[in-house]
Amino acid sequence: MKPKYTGVIFDLDGTLVDTLEDIAASMNHAMKTRGFPALAAEAYRDKVGWGIKRLAYLALPEEARSEEIAAELAACASAYYAEHPLVKSKVYPGIAELIAALVRKKVKTVVLTNKPDPAAQRVIAGLFAPGTFSIVQGEIIGKPRKPDPACVWDLLIELDITPANAIFVGDSQVDMETAVSSGCFPLGVSWGYRSVKTIESAGARRIIDKPEELLELLENR
Repeated sequence: MKPKYTGVIFDLDGTLVDTLEDIAASMNHAMKTRGFPALAAEAYRDKVGWGIKRLAYLALPEEARSEEIAAELAACASAYYAEHPLVKSKVYPGIAELIAALVRKKVKTVVLTNKPDPAAQRVIAGLFAPGTFSIVQGEIIGKPRKPDPACVWDLLIELDITPANAIFVGDSQVDMETAVSSGCFPLGVSWGYRSVKTIESAGARRIIDKPEELLELLENR
């Protein structure tokens, strides 16, 4: 019998937690502060996933886009988000039950996100019990981030898990590209911020509609 998967790496935004409205509120605060028009929360759906600076760049009107302005917006939005990370954010249905099942099965769980690390830690701490995840890691200056496979390999080495024994769960092309390049099983979710077609095109080998469907992959590969 082939070994079961012994580790699961989760994306955060759009996979474990619906954070879209709080992200939108933070970026819109920065946009209005700098004299740019706010966007509807839904307009951010296809812009998140690459990190706060990229989000700021994409939120700007095309004629105003520059790395300098985006950096200013990102700093402002980050500061606002640090104070208001959990106003409307909520865990997706079935996620808490899935994580509890993984813990019972002694499967190691990781959260890997391009959200700034302090913000990622606050969101997880505010919505999950202490010790729920083996590791929680957001963007840390000077360290590789998604889609660089090195960020995955570093975590797997720490947990003594090989990529072949890890499932990478996410809702975006960034997640699937990271999973494929790192050698993990790329599992997409249909309830997040991207379309099924988008994550299929990015390399998802399977897409689930409910969190509990992940448990099927823990059996024989």
